[in-house]
Amino acid sequence: MTEFSERVEQVSISGIREVFEAAGEDAINLGLGQPDFPTPEHARQAAVDAIEAGKADGYTSNRGTPGLVDAIVDKHARDQGVEVAPEGVIATAGGSEALHLALEAHVDPGEEVLFPDPGFVSYDALTRIAGGEPVGLPLRDDLTLDPATVEERITDDTAAFVVNSPANPTGAVQSTEDMREFARIADEHDVLCISDEVYEHIVFEGEHRSPMEFAETDNVVVVNACSKTYSMTGWRLGWVAASERRAERMLRVHQYVQACASAPAQYAAEAALSGPQDVVDEMVASFEERRDVLLDGLEDMGLDVPTPQGAFYAMPKVPEGWVDAVIDEGVVVVPGSAFGDHGEGYARISYATDMAQLEEAIEAMRAATNAVR
Repeated sequence: MTEFSERVEQVSISGIREVFEAAGEDAINLGLGQPDFPTPEHARQAAVDAIEAGKADGYTSNRGTPGLVDAIVDKHARDQGVEVAPEGVIATAGGSEALHLALEAHVDPGEEVLFPDPGFVSYDALTRIAGGEPVGLPLRDDLTLDPATVEERITDDTAAFVVNSPANPTGAVQSTEDMREFARIADEHDVLCISDEVYEHIVFEGEHRSPMEFAETDNVVVVNACSKTYSMTGWRLGWVAASERRAERMLRVHQYVQACASAPAQYAAEAALSGPQDVVDEMVASFEERRDVLLDGLEDMGLDVPTPQGAFYAMPKVPEGWVDAVIDEGVVVVPGSAFGDHGEGYARISYATDMAQLEEAIEAMRAATNAVR
């Protein structure tokens, strides 16, 4: 009798989703990693124009439309000063597919993938689906990943390590020196660095740098998306940027599991990447204001919270029972344990919501904090 693969049996439904289902219908949702801004009008209109012109009716190239591929190449040159060949780009169904392609193309059964813990839930799950062995790495006190921790854990069985900056779920931003070290580790140990840069433009302090800027080999693959920067989560448009030989292997996976990214979304993404960027600056300024209000509230409650320098998450240390108490108060937050073993004792709070709801949620969290102490 046919049962299920060992790979899929190792993967469970995300703990984030379980929290959502446990909350009431009227709860304030601070668990969702989704900007509450509209997609830029010029990006929406580009999709409408493509649909009305009949340009979005059929398959595109597996890699993506020529215009989108060029826009991604130009984006990397503009933002990182990195030259990526058009043949090194694949447009994907969101950053999630981009990460999936990178792991499927580079990880053999039993090989290890190192990643931050606490870290984005897909790192563990997609490693298992690729047949690999997930290895979560503990973070510094400021919730950044120490390159020395990565280097110490590399073995002959290590296929790849993941860097995520700005990070989900912590909001931490790696320093330029860290990124330089990650590139060196990838070069010297001949191991792949997968750099998840989905939140790259949402930075409040410091700056985003990519390990691809510093690598002397092609051992860095960048995963990115329009989802967070342009508030386009529903459009499902991401990409990988890599050397031609690495992209060609990832394309072998992509063409069979996806064929091509959604055509209308590709036209919208091209407009978002190549059009005016002031909407991004406005969104980031709003996130920073919300961050400061949330941090003031959490610190006033007596909670210890590293200052997030990017993304739109805070990850305070919380007393036992705090998450359940907050949910009982009508606010959705996610237990840190959903993001790895080292997330135990923390909670992830998304401030991608309007200020009025955020301030209401802070008062609910204050009540919950008092109740569990």
